[in-house]
Amino acid sequence: MPDAHHHQHHDQGETDWEAMAQLLDLDAEVLRSHHAEVTTWVFGFSAGLPVRRILDVGTGTGSGALALAKRFAQADVIALDVSAELLGRCMATAREAGVADRIHPVQADLNAAWPVVGAVELAWASRSLHHLAAPDRVLTDLFATICPGGVLALAEIESFPRFLPYDVGLGTPGLEERCHAALAESVAHELPHLGSDWAALLRRAGFTIRAERTFAVHLEPPLPATAGRYAQASLRRLRSGLPAQVSAGDLAALDALIDADGPEGVLRRADLTVRARRTVWVASRP
Repeated sequence: MPDAHHHQHHDQGETDWEAMAQLLDLDAEVLRSHHAEVTTWVFGFSAGLPVRRILDVGTGTGSGALALAKRFAQADVIALDVSAELLGRCMATAREAGVADRIHPVQADLNAAWPVVGAVELAWASRSLHHLAAPDRVLTDLFATICPGGVLALAEIESFPRFLPYDVGLGTPGLEERCHAALAESVAHELPHLGSDWAALLRRAGFTIRAERTFAVHLEPPLPATAGRYAQASLRRLRSGLPAQVSAGDLAALDALIDADGPEGVLRRADLTVRARRTVWVASRP
């Protein structure tokens, strides 16, 4: 269940899917314990439910699909994503894990139309719906796809992870928050549903909300080397999306931080943390 910055983004032609795959895999690795906590909590609501078919909306590289396949050993998992590249990565991982026979990839752009996937007892949408042009329509389609009594788990974010101390050095205190604020303003038209009232949207689609929980991630140093690579990949993505009005000083500082060989680069820093907040709703179809 990676932090899919572009699982179903409508500008798919501009997406660097290889870089995205690396970022998703790093998210899954660095936040492994967080993802395990989330899935354990969510799966508790499926107790007693005869789960035979599961839908993973915005599969990415497949960490969610694999967790679902392992948790429900008798179920088939429909792995749905806009990217053929990410689905290919998902299936390669599934083959390595020995569950490829139960994971079925479906490439579809949910901004265009809902694909024919058949009825499911459980659906999982992890940090993917805020990228859609009309998530309210997709939630209505999900409601129709889930069997009566079935469950939807929806995980969403308010913002992207943070890694740097406020005084990161380089003469730019507050760099990370300032850059994220600039990016949020720049892409507000592309991501208007980031931070939406998902509970209201779920109810409007017909779901009954059974639980809501916010999970806080705060990993302190010392961190494994993968955390540095995760920070580097995330900051590179932040850097590539910044608008022109960001100061030259801030851009230079970011460049120094993401430089793999530079002395100030995040791969060499011992003061990194990983901070994020993610809210999960568990809802059912009456």
